[in-house]
Amino acid sequence: MPRERTYRTEAIVIRRSDFGEADRLLTLFSADRGKIRAIGKGARKPQSRKTGHVELFMRSKFLIAEGRTLDIVTQAEMVEAYAALRDNLLRATYASYAVELLDRFTVDEDSDVVAHRNIFDLLAAALGWFTTMPADELLLPARYYELRLLSLTGFQPRLFNCLHCGEPIQEQDQFFSIDLGGLLCPNCGAADPRARPLSAVSVKVMRYLQTRSWETVGQLRLRPAVLHEIERVMHDYLVHILERDLKSVDFIHRLRHEAEMFVVSGEE
Repeated sequence: MPRERTYRTEAIVIRRSDFGEADRLLTLFSADRGKIRAIGKGARKPQSRKTGHVELFMRSKFLIAEGRTLDIVTQAEMVEAYAALRDNLLRATYASYAVELLDRFTVDEDSDVVAHRNIFDLLAAALGWFTTMPADELLLPARYYELRLLSLTGFQPRLFNCLHCGEPIQEQDQFFSIDLGGLLCPNCGAADPRARPLSAVSVKVMRYLQTRSWETVGQLRLRPAVLHEIERVMHDYLVHILERDLKSVDFIHRLRHEAEMFVVSGEE
């Protein structure tokens, strides 16, 4: 019989579901192979050595055997558990949003190794931010992640020149065109009924997030109103590109609304 072909890779579990009586069907995002679908044999058995290493969001080193239709995880060794993502519902929801976006914007069997590494590093960093940052400050890393992922996957919003007339964007209120994927100046935006108004400060913040490292961006302290305005524009843009709603977004909004209602009732 031909010898089984295996490979080693470091990957993050972005989706999992039950498969058969004791297995799990895993979707992994690998640092060098991109998106991989594989079976974790016996992963649902309490005594299995894989059980603690193939949980959702976990970063692990895998030994994987190539299969005819699906690859098979033969060994797994945890690198980072991101444990707080399983202990806090809000953190888990932001992590779910990050992996949902990544899953939508990447394809199976993509051969772009450089892109794999950059996207993997971004996801690993984002899970770290959602694990360690205060729970009421997760809006900023979420917006940074969105803009960086869009840049890495070829959908970077254009924020420096009007997409209609080509003039440089000035420090004033602008419009964002969901259809064109970027900014319109006040004159061009006013003539486009589908363009969304965007304040000058939100324009400035979006450009800053798009062009700076997280080490710099993470020092910012921004008003929630600004981050919410950017969130609305980005959500509309993402849904337009993907042509579908994002499940995690609705749940984030529900949790936020419930938290606000709790604060109001507490004050009363």
